[in-house]
Amino acid sequence: MTRRDLITALAGAPALLQAQAPAFTLPKLPYAFDALEPHVDAQTMQIHHGKHHQAYVDNLNKAISAEPSLRGKSLESLLSGLQQVPESVRTAVRNNGGGHANHDLFWKVLGSPKGGPAAGLAQAINKSFGSREQLEDKLRATGLTVFGSGWVWVVPEAGGGLRIETSPNQDSPWMAGRKPLLGLDVWEHAYYLKYQNRRADYLAAVVKVINWDFVSDRHRELTR
Repeated sequence: MTRRDLITALAGAPALLQAQAPAFTLPKLPYAFDALEPHVDAQTMQIHHGKHHQAYVDNLNKAISAEPSLRGKSLESLLSGLQQVPESVRTAVRNNGGGHANHDLFWKVLGSPKGGPAAGLAQAINKSFGSREQLEDKLRATGLTVFGSGWVWVVPEAGGGLRIETSPNQDSPWMAGRKPLLGLDVWEHAYYLKYQNRRADYLAAVVKVINWDFVSDRHRELTR
């Protein structure tokens, strides 16, 4: 290799590395796997985060690699603009991009609660549901209505209120151009090791580890 060839190769290396770098990566879990015990067990967290979420990220990156025009787009723009995603990879982006976005939010929504909702969020909860306890009751009840696999969401409404909605599979409010405040996973892989088919028990447990500090901060951000 001549000196000129070497300089040319080195000059092109950063672009090559950038082209080969994955578009999306698995976010680090913001707490230890056993931090949510006994409500959510450590083994479930390890498999859920390291296997299921990782698979969504890997498969999303495969879809992006197949359609380079999508590289550089944010996850939110991909999901809110699904009809503009090439049909050849649209289902893969919907399922795996949805799975990545949904889980990224889910890990942050969970945590070791240090207190209840902050004033602004508490006001919105009281306006829409009467109390935090009534919101949690409705989350549990609504989560039980999801047939098969899916999610239950709390979404801000115009006028300062909140509403609860559900989505199948890895769909989410992002796909309708809305930003969810919080989401709870009701796929069986989120609870089967500990609760088997007892989704009601899982929902009763998981609402006890909602990180209201994070949700309050997110509410302020979404309602500015």
